[in-house]
Amino acid sequence: MEVIHKIGRRKTAVARIYLKEGSGVITVNKRNFTDYFTTPTLQYKVKQPFALVGAEDSYDVKVNVYGGGITGQAEAIRLAISRALCEVEAENRAILKPEGLLTRDPRMVERKKFGQKKARKRFQFSKR
Repeated sequence: MEVIHKIGRRKTAVARIYLKEGSGVITVNKRNFTDYFTTPTLQYKVKQPFALVGAEDSYDVKVNVYGGGITGQAEAIRLAISRALCEVEAENRAILKPEGLLTRDPRMVERKKFGQKKARKRFQFSKR
């Protein structure tokens, strides 16, 4: 199996992953992923596609991720890994699709409008 390259995005985070057969090592920005994602929730999000497919220790993943916050980065990595697993084996798509792991979440932060207070995004609602 050759190296599979996929891209995942969430909010403003962009994750580029390189998946190959191995022993289950995940490297994020040249660091171990447990050092990069310190909370168990984020670690679970990154490993979720492997757990659903049943391939926790089958592939090595090298990740380059930038932009956004730590949660957006974890979810971008999850999307990229899910896409790569679908390319490895076509049956994986039937497992990952119902869980929503192959759907790009389109939600973005709404821009600030001028004339509004610092955190406001919308003008005051008035029925009349």
